[in-house]
Amino acid sequence: MAVQTPTPAPSELDPSQSFMVATWNVNSLRMRWDRLTAWLADKRPDVLCLQEIKMQDADFPALELHGVGYHAVAHGQKTYNGVAILSRIEHGSPTDVKCGMQDGDPDTESRLLMATIPGLKLRVGSVYVPNGQSVGADKYDYKLRWLKRFRSYLDRECVPSQSLVLCGDYNIAPADNDVHDPEVWRDTVICHPDARSALQALLDFGLVDTLRQVQPDGRIFTYWDYRGLSFPKNLGIRIDHILATLPMAARCHKVEVDRQARKGEKPSDHAPVQAWFLRETPSFQTITK
Repeated sequence: MAVQTPTPAPSELDPSQSFMVATWNVNSLRMRWDRLTAWLADKRPDVLCLQEIKMQDADFPALELHGVGYHAVAHGQKTYNGVAILSRIEHGSPTDVKCGMQDGDPDTESRLLMATIPGLKLRVGSVYVPNGQSVGADKYDYKLRWLKRFRSYLDRECVPSQSLVLCGDYNIAPADNDVHDPEVWRDTVICHPDARSALQALLDFGLVDTLRQVQPDGRIFTYWDYRGLSFPKNLGIRIDHILATLPMAARCHKVEVDRQARKGEKPSDHAPVQAWFLRETPSFQTITK
């Protein structure tokens, strides 16, 4: 696949030429509130997508987030799941906010939120794909059905040529170099061929895994289990992704996982993923992948 990438090297770019989009499964917004606000103050993302906020909309701290400089919209539920999108106030209030897939399915789990950020002319999705529990379980079948519905949603509601990023916890490691031990993970819900095929079906809509576009090699992880000293031993997996349409992938020049946010007291088991995009469409060079 031919992908256009900006010609300027990241070191040559003025920070004002880029904006940053991030995604973070916080594994309970209440538990991670202090860490979140500190991270926002330090990193100042232009857009941040959250997953597993684990609270109802009525309890979502939109006013408090506005007080630290962010508009925020949420699609929550009690105890489980829940997604949100934060954007810096200077980019304007999010518009065309849509919760769920709106396809008539009776599914009540809060896993998808879409919004447009006017100041960036950007459509953003916060995505929390079901884990699946175990291959063959009802929850795994639900995961595959959900992913199929999501692909249908993209076909119905989006176009590959638009400025679109879909950020979140996809609960799928795309390739063997996205897990610390491929043999251990091979037939799990994270790496099963059916799950990987479902993720590929999303990419086939016209999306690019931004991290692998800029860092194609090496083992890079976004999640480490709390158990077994997984983080100190780097026994992780990469399941949190920022997927972008080709027009946005062409503007993406840097992607990082903030491992520092996984350290310290009461961290989430996920680390934030950050992607930087050029504000204006640059001159391009085309590379073939």
